Amino acid sequence: MFEWYEAEVKTLEAKLTTEPVAAGSVVFYGSSSVRLWETLRTDIGPLTRHPERGIVNLGFGGSTLAACVHYFDRLPGRIARMSPPVRSLVFYAGENDLGDGRSVDAVFDSFIWLHAMVRDRLPGVPFAFLSIKPSPARAAIMSRIRAVNDKIRERIVERPESLFIDVYGEMLNGNGTPRPELWTEDGIHMSRAGYDLWTQILTRYRVTLFE
Repeated sequence: MFEWYEAEVKTLEAKLTTEPVAAGSVVFYGSSSVRLWETLRTDIGPLTRHPERGIVNLGFGGSTLAACVHYFDRLPGRIARMSPPVRSLVFYAGENDLGDGRSVDAVFDSFIWLHAMVRDRLPGVPFAFLSIKPSPARAAIMSRIRAVNDKIRERIVERPESLFIDVYGEMLNGNGTPRPELWTEDGIHMSRAGYDLWTQILTRYRVTLFE
């Protein structure tokens, strides 16, 4: 079921072996919206106020929330086992699950599993779930995107160290349509302006997640 991701996951595993994660690093985990954040280090690094802290990108292309559950112990879980405690874990996925036709309840169930793994493998570590974004190419499933976001927003408060960070609303125009400048031509992946917006939003949580 998850064979399609194996090559990229193995590459990330190898990188974690050859480049040990520094204590207090900030880990980003999830789908291609994370993987393609090429300026992640320079965007997020200044928010830490600690130059020695690493910014670790564990995004892998096309990943679903279900796949992130499947590979959790091989990626962020590996860091938890092999390295000093991380500063925080920032997560984005779920959009591809819905795009592949999975139901709202199925995607929410995957989140429940992921959240339980964060609690068990990374106790006390702040965890941020970035809401599923309103990608223009996913207009037909926007109501399901909102439904998943709402369910996760309600559930995530059960773990005190967890945050639901709403990027959905700020990626819309005043008329409720996606802001076109935030996406590339495919209507799914983000432009430089999109990542700038995400950085601005995350800056509001710098004390909890990064400092």
